[in-house]
Amino acid sequence: MNKLKKLLERCKCGVYLTINEHRDDYQSAKRSLNYKDEMDCPPEIEPEVRQKMIDTDTIICCQFYPDTPIGSYEVYHYDLDKCLEECLNCLNLNT
Repeated sequence: MNKLKKLLERCKCGVYLTINEHRDDYQSAKRSLNYKDEMDCPPEIEPEVRQKMIDTDTIICCQFYPDTPIGSYEVYHYDLDKCLEECLNCLNLNT
């Protein structure tokens, strides 16, 4: 919770955390990630992380706006703690 608290304190605008949203549509993680790959601006996900997301059928996404309502970051992972750690690293707020 400390990492989430740090992120919330740092962001001047919204922080959105979604976990396993793909399951709401009865999709597998693999299918959902393949769909995201077809978007105009697909997320950058390391191959090892992507494979673990597929293996565990877990997609965690944190989108956050640190300074303005139009400038955001989006981090994908299979582990909530590691996802939040990456978010803080984006802002140079190492844990």
